[in-house]
Amino acid sequence: MSGSRARRRSFILLAFVFPALLFYAVFMLAPAFGGAWYSFTDWNGLNPAYHLVGFSNYIEALTDDAFFIDSVWFTLKFVVVMVVMQNVLAVLLAVLIESRSRSKAWFRTIFFMPNMISMIIGGFMWLFIFTKALPYIAEHAGLAFLDQSWIGDPKYSFLAIVIVSLWGGVGYLMVIYIAALQGVPDALKEAAAIDGANSWQTFRSITLPMVYPAVTIGIFVTLNSSFKAFDAVFVLTGGGPGRATQVIALNIFEEAFKMSSRYGYASAKAMILFLVVLVITLIQLSLMKRREVEA
Repeated sequence: MSGSRARRRSFILLAFVFPALLFYAVFMLAPAFGGAWYSFTDWNGLNPAYHLVGFSNYIEALTDDAFFIDSVWFTLKFVVVMVVMQNVLAVLLAVLIESRSRSKAWFRTIFFMPNMISMIIGGFMWLFIFTKALPYIAEHAGLAFLDQSWIGDPKYSFLAIVIVSLWGGVGYLMVIYIAALQGVPDALKEAAAIDGANSWQTFRSITLPMVYPAVTIGIFVTLNSSFKAFDAVFVLTGGGPGRATQVIALNIFEEAFKMSSRYGYASAKAMILFLVVLVITLIQLSLMKRREVEA
C-alpha cells in the first residue's frame, strides 16, 4: 500500500513539474543544442541549405575577428568592475538598511524597485537623463562636471553603462544579502560587543564569515549577468561610439541579425561565450566553496 501511494505521489509531482520542464526543453534546451549544431555550419539563418564547416567558425572568431576579440576584452573589463562594485554596494546597502530600526521595508522597496522595470525601459530613462537632464542641470545649477559627453565619449560611455547596470542590479543582490544578514545570530554580535569589538571588527570577524554563502551566490549572479549584458548597452550606446563599448552579446546579435546574417558564425561566438562563462563560473564556485569551508 505504501509503495503504490509513493508512486502515486511521484506521479502527481511529475505532473505538476512536466509543463515547466516542457517549456524549458522547447524554449531553452532545444535552441541551445540547435545553436551548438549550427556553430559548425555556414547557415545564414534563412536558407534551409547549409554546409558543415567544422571548427572554422571558432578559429575565425578567435584569430581573425578583431571586433569580436575587442568585445571580449571590453566585456571582461566590464565584468571585473561589476563584480566588485555591485557586490560591495549591495553589502553596504544591506548592512545600512538592517541597521535601521525603522523604515526597513521602505528602503528595501526603493532599492529593489529597478528590478521591477524592464532594463530596456530603464535604459531609455537613463538615456534621457544623460543626454537631456544632466546638461540642463549643469547649465542652470553651475555643476559643470555634469556636462559631459556621456554617450559620445568612450570613457564616459563606459561609466554610463556601469551606472545603469548598478542601478538595475544592486537591489536584487541587496535582498540576498539582507536575508543572509538576518540569519546571523544576535547573540554572537552581543558577545563580540561585550568583548570590546567595534562595529567593523564584528562585521569582519563574525558577520562576513557567516554570510559568505550569500557572497558566493552574489558573485555567481553578477558574473553571469555581466557576461550576458546586452539591453543597457544596446539602448544607451548601441556599442558606440564606433565599437568602443560593444559587449560580446551585442557583437553576436549584430553578426547574426544586422551585419552579414552569418547565423552559424554567430552561433560559434555564442558557444565561445558559453564556454568562457562556464569555465569561469566553475572556477569561482570551486574557490568560493573552499573558502566557505575554511571560514
